[in-house]
Amino acid sequence: MKVILQRVAQASVTIKGEITAEIQKGLLVLVGIENEDNQQDIDWLASKIINLRIFGDANHVMNVSLKDFGGEILVVSQFTLHASTKKGNRPSYILAAKPEIAIPLYEKFIHKLQTDLGNKIQTGQFGADMKVSLINDGPVTISIDSKNKT
Repeated sequence: MKVILQRVAQASVTIKGEITAEIQKGLLVLVGIENEDNQQDIDWLASKIINLRIFGDANHVMNVSLKDFGGEILVVSQFTLHASTKKGNRPSYILAAKPEIAIPLYEKFIHKLQTDLGNKIQTGQFGADMKVSLINDGPVTISIDSKNKT
């Protein structure tokens, strides 16, 4: 699994002109799932995301985790994180899992984040044409790949 974390002051998802999910201070998590992903990837990433110390403390030092201050999460499926651009000018998405594999893993990922954080997780709609808006705080943007843990 690959994720892009964006520390946000606010983020939302709009589908067909209607806001369907919205958070205030927290993380926008774009997640890309591949065929080889499993529960170990979910567990490792969920723990990493909620415990990553990327929010400012009283001295404005990134030393506070999302879990520490009770921040919010908005998760959006993003198969294009697995784009291969090695050949030609049209990206290949062959590494991205098909919906029958990706949807159950996406749902397990959301459930794990929700259980570990203790708060409801806001989400986009898998496979929908979404408009994602955010106010990036910092800006802080971090890429994490569960296949590259070392």
